[in-house]
Amino acid sequence: MRSWVKVWLVGIVLCATLPLLAEEHEHAAAVAPQASARAAQEMARAANNLLATYTPEQKQAGVFELTDAERVNWHFIPKTRKGLPFKEMTTAQRPLAHALLSSGLSQRGYGAAVTIMSLEQILLELEQGKGPKRDPEMYFVSIFGKPGSEQPWGWRVEGHHLSLNFTIAEGKAVTGTPSFLGSNPGEVKDGPRKGLRVLDQEEDLGRGLVQSLNDEQKKTAILTGDAPAEIITGNSRKAKLLTPEGIGSDQMTAAQKHMLLGVISAYANRLRGDVAEQDMQKIQAAGFEKVHFAWAGGIEPGNKHYYRVQGPTFLIEYDNTQGNGNHIHSVWRDMTNDFGDDILKKHYEEHHQN
Repeated sequence: MRSWVKVWLVGIVLCATLPLLAEEHEHAAAVAPQASARAAQEMARAANNLLATYTPEQKQAGVFELTDAERVNWHFIPKTRKGLPFKEMTTAQRPLAHALLSSGLSQRGYGAAVTIMSLEQILLELEQGKGPKRDPEMYFVSIFGKPGSEQPWGWRVEGHHLSLNFTIAEGKAVTGTPSFLGSNPGEVKDGPRKGLRVLDQEEDLGRGLVQSLNDEQKKTAILTGDAPAEIITGNSRKAKLLTPEGIGSDQMTAAQKHMLLGVISAYANRLRGDVAEQDMQKIQAAGFEKVHFAWAGGIEPGNKHYYRVQGPTFLIEYDNTQGNGNHIHSVWRDMTNDFGDDILKKHYEEHHQN
């Protein structure tokens, strides 16, 4: 399906959705604690099912204290990590590790994650051993703390182009950022998987939005004709608002606002629905009119390009410049709650006062 058709269809759906956001926010806020508790329980169950199969040596490799510095040592480049890789799991353990991975993601998010892993085989064949070591099974599972206990805990699945970080507190508060997905190649050009695009929504919806802007709007939204070589925030420990901000949603038409919401939803809904809903509630509560969109690079398919969407509570960055514009990096960050900073602060204030 052509990218503009996808954007048009999303716009139609969102036209009916955006005016109801305030009402839905009220309803969602009422059910959020129960939904968050369900998410926490399902993640704990999946983590404990996997941990029950670990040998002492595997626990030593893949289980850490929540306070271990490794928990915030995240990255998305091809390198060896701490944790237990799928490669060193038994055939019985690997499905349990995938059950943990899927417990934090939507169906689309899980599909994207495992497909990103599979692209390592394509890179292995393309590079013919000349690049970094490629292996679809060298993705590492790390568990921090004791799942399901009253004390906070967390888990991570990470490898090349994938970093998914979850923190749980009091069995009812869950956060899932930083959340990084990348794709190399962005589009498979040859072979039996020709035409595969893992992050097609992220690319097409962002481009559709910038193409919809009029000339005056583009003067504010398009920062430069040259896209940066990498997402600006990289693997920073904390997220931060970036300048220039670009064009605000309050400067957009109603149709463009719907398209902007579509971009945001594509990122939020990589995570499971109840966790994604919490993030969308925060955006609405902070004021959708404060959300900004910025673009750099060319706006036609095949051009190297970059965009970001940011508001008081979140930052999205997307970059497609490497590999001659066929190598995507994309990330969802929370301004105050990456690695559960906010929920951990609240927990410690309420339960660890002197």
